[in-house]
Amino acid sequence: MANKAKKVPHIKPINNFAMLFLLSVFQILTGYSAAAAGDKISLKMLVSMGIFIILEWVYVTVFYTILHRRNFELELIAFFLTGTGLAVIGSVDPDACFKQLLISVCGVVGYTVLVFILGDVDLCMKLRLPVAIGALVLLLINLIIGKVKYGAQNWIEIGGITVQPSEFVKVAFIFVGAATLEKIQTSKNIIKFIAFSIACVGTLILIRDFGTALIFFITFLIIAFMNSGDFKTVGLAVSAAGLGGAIVIKYRSYVTDRFSVYRHIWEEPYGKGYQQTHILTGIASGGLLGMGIGNGNIRKYFDNYLTTTDDVFGIICEEWGFLFGIIVVLSFAAIAVSALVNSIAARSAFYSISAVAGAGMLLFQTALNIFGITDVLPLTGVTLPFVSQGGSSMLSCWAVLAFIKASDVRTYNYLGGAKRK
Repeated sequence: MANKAKKVPHIKPINNFAMLFLLSVFQILTGYSAAAAGDKISLKMLVSMGIFIILEWVYVTVFYTILHRRNFELELIAFFLTGTGLAVIGSVDPDACFKQLLISVCGVVGYTVLVFILGDVDLCMKLRLPVAIGALVLLLINLIIGKVKYGAQNWIEIGGITVQPSEFVKVAFIFVGAATLEKIQTSKNIIKFIAFSIACVGTLILIRDFGTALIFFITFLIIAFMNSGDFKTVGLAVSAAGLGGAIVIKYRSYVTDRFSVYRHIWEEPYGKGYQQTHILTGIASGGLLGMGIGNGNIRKYFDNYLTTTDDVFGIICEEWGFLFGIIVVLSFAAIAVSALVNSIAARSAFYSISAVAGAGMLLFQTALNIFGITDVLPLTGVTLPFVSQGGSSMLSCWAVLAFIKASDVRTYNYLGGAKRK
């Protein structure tokens, strides 16, 4: 009697629309609470959240029904983080919330387009040189005409709109690194990428954007390790960076001031340690469940822009609760885990390198933001991905997420007319 083949247990995928429904309910509740945080209910805040919820449903419905895609885990996480940011920003400044909504819509559109572009590896190989040149030109323009804001010369004003070039160069950095090392991993290619990395990080140091320079360097280490798997190479790069960092700290008073207060914030609670001490006090006051949206004290100590950018995680923990803060952190961890899982089965090294580098960039930037305002690390002034106010940052975050999405083999199964049952 022939042996019967064992049946492989079928793991039922998550119900995308059920998850989206729960997310929408959460956003409606938090959106209304944020709108009611002021003296009167903000119609602009309610409209902003309503439009964003509609965007989520349109996106998932179109890709589910027309393009037969089923993997929406990354988008749902990003929608959750972006919606949380909209609620926090709207509770502080409804006008800024509406602007953030518009740029979030642009971010989702850009993400969608980039995912399609990344589906063609040959096209990506052809684009790597133009993208690298474009990134360097953008940084050079920033170096020449950039304006100083919040201590860094990292702002360009175009027609009344202010942008941060380094945020767009982040995307180019991952793209160029992964594309350059995708197929022919020769010494010549590696030297080219190292030269490109030095040019990017060096320019960021010149314009005093040290937080972003550090993010670029860590991303470089991830790409280098993904390419070589050699800890010695990474160790040599870290040693060189340590020497460069020591020189920067010695001759840049701006950085020296940041390091001088590190781990000594309680000695100057109304001086150099003002920001971190007040945030830590607020987080402690919020407890596990928070004081309620709009009822916190951190927003009273700082201007609107700071509370919705660098200090947004402090606002979340104080008003939404420490438990919710942990959920936000776990969301970024989930993105990183997704990238690692996808990279194992990715179609080529390009997808593996870009996915892990993108996740590493987002995770490290998150750590710099959260650990900086809580004095675990020196304060660098970087934003919390997807959550903090900022158009350039939002566009960059969605674009980086596209690398992780592209690494998932399920993403392109619908191309060529292939449909899922």
